[in-house]
Amino acid sequence: MPYRVMAQVMNIGEYSDVLELAKTVGDDVLRKVIVDAEAGQFDLRSWTYWHYRLGLSNVDEVPPLPKRSFESTTTL
Repeated sequence: MPYRVMAQVMNIGEYSDVLELAKTVGDDVLRKVIVDAEAGQFDLRSWTYWHYRLGLSNVDEVPPLPKRSFESTTTL
């Protein structure tokens, strides 16, 4: 699950880890990690940083964090 590992580095990695990841995979891959992120993979600080860093959002226009959905498809 390489995208999950990249999300973890982007969220909790040290700055040197983040620099190495960005150099290794490039910004296009990191954009895909953010766009396809699941609920709980990023905290608000990292989510905001990466949206600005990757040019996905302008100041004060960062989309909300992904949320979990507990919708049931079964009927009780």
